[in-house]
Amino acid sequence: MTSFLLRGGRVIDGTGADAFEADVLVRDGLIAEVGRSLSCAGAEVIDADGAFVTPGFIDLHCHYDGQVSWDEKLEPSSSHGVTTVIIGNCGVGFAPARPGDHARLIRLMEGVEDIPGSALAEGIDFQWESFPEFIEAIDRRHRTMDVGLQVPHDALRFYVMGERAEAQNAATPEDIAEMSSLLSAALRAGAVGFSTGRTENHRSADGKATPASEASRAELCGLASAFAKSDHGVLQVVSDFDLDAGRARFDGEFSLLIDMVEAAGGRPLSVSTMQRDADTDQWKRILSGIERGVDRGLPLFAQVAPRGVGLMLGLTATFHPFIGFPSYKALAHLPLAERVARLRLPELRDRLLAESSEPLAGDGSPVPPLADRLLSNLDFVAIRLFRLGEKPNYEPDPMQSLYAEAHGRGVSTLRAIYDALLEDDGESLLYFPIFNYGSMNLDTVKTMLEHPRALWSLSDGGAHVGTVCDAGFSTYALSHWGRDRAQRFPLEHVVHMLTGRNANYLGLADRGRIVVGSRADLNVVDLDRLALEPPRLVNDLPAGGRRFLQGAAGYIATLVNGRLVARNDRLTGETPGRVLRM
Repeated sequence: MTSFLLRGGRVIDGTGADAFEADVLVRDGLIAEVGRSLSCAGAEVIDADGAFVTPGFIDLHCHYDGQVSWDEKLEPSSSHGVTTVIIGNCGVGFAPARPGDHARLIRLMEGVEDIPGSALAEGIDFQWESFPEFIEAIDRRHRTMDVGLQVPHDALRFYVMGERAEAQNAATPEDIAEMSSLLSAALRAGAVGFSTGRTENHRSADGKATPASEASRAELCGLASAFAKSDHGVLQVVSDFDLDAGRARFDGEFSLLIDMVEAAGGRPLSVSTMQRDADTDQWKRILSGIERGVDRGLPLFAQVAPRGVGLMLGLTATFHPFIGFPSYKALAHLPLAERVARLRLPELRDRLLAESSEPLAGDGSPVPPLADRLLSNLDFVAIRLFRLGEKPNYEPDPMQSLYAEAHGRGVSTLRAIYDALLEDDGESLLYFPIFNYGSMNLDTVKTMLEHPRALWSLSDGGAHVGTVCDAGFSTYALSHWGRDRAQRFPLEHVVHMLTGRNANYLGLADRGRIVVGSRADLNVVDLDRLALEPPRLVNDLPAGGRRFLQGAAGYIATLVNGRLVARNDRLTGETPGRVLRM
């Protein structure tokens, strides 16, 4: 194995300690030495002068569950210094899986995570049934990075309960015992943990609620009890805490998390946490609930995104505000250039702007579940709708919104959106932060990020491929929160939250820190040059599926297990990544 000498950089070791000048010697996949003026005969030198050397980033919340079957690159994450990803989040995934359930699991992933079902059906080979077999099958293909696998509740429920799972029947004691036994077997085989989803926003491609969304306390605690017999594993939950039924349901829902951790023998549990418009203070109650649990000695954490959780809208994207208008639907099948030419005709524009959107739910449109709600209130949307631009800005000023522009121009909100979509020959993208932007800035996000139980996460890498591309959150965290923002964090803290903090949560002692003997998962970053590129649409999914990718500038090198997987912002073709077995 090639040795590398990362020479002359400022080391940020992932512990939160101050940066220091040192060389880092990599040999046989491990960090062999850290110190001044190191040398090693035959080592390939990587010039880190003026740059920072960090551990590889660990992304706790990705959805490459289908992509791991056909893609060794795992873009976009591999373009952003990520060296370990965790999949199987939100309760959705593809193992365990009986042969008769494959289509059902694909429809579920398509609906919940906006990944084309045709791409999943063609790309996944399903060379497994049990979860241990899934681990072996995924490990046979090497990748740019390590992949940790969680057991998804919905797949587990389908496997044991069949059609009763989809009907959301209550699990019997026998069902719970069998699911718990299968989860125990998966943990023994090396699974990272277990995930479940309890939110109305998650629906299958058929519009059905997810199978586990109404699982009982007995079922959740019965499954969690599998961890009491294990020396590792984490639990991941996404929940809206029955928000649609009213705030009064919050305490009862949150108590489920407490019960799960106790049933799991005190294994760590994290819950997705964000600011929702329907209840702008819910995030505070989540953090307060976590604090109360911690006071009782329970390892509760909040997964927090470092920016707004939002959609990209455009004529090339899955969704835009005119997708349900009759005059647009009549030409939606045309190539982009022809569509744009038609839409620029004044008579078509005036006719379309006089129309209203037709409902999209149930018409087969591959759009987010919130689409009809957004389309029915476009003035509200426009207040928070911005041009993304060539230099993407994820904390835009409210006066840059299309609502403000419309008022300034003296035109309707719809007209301002219409004109913006036609810019750049129809290639322009608009940014709509659904969550985390209620204050029209990221001040609330900063408060969540600095909470002592926060885990910087929720990139959703691999998901929502036609509307979202947040897998570059590590690049954004470094550049925005560690360099550009007036109210920023120390760079050492940012790196710690992307590396050592997440390693500690997972129970990983072999990565996330630059210390002698650790895995050589490393980044060399030119912070002055670090930047996100504009998202671009590519047709590289199986069955001709499209997705957004977003690259970055400023990564001099990324090493995984001591091998160079990226250099000067380009992948090298090296694939040292394996399945992360706990």
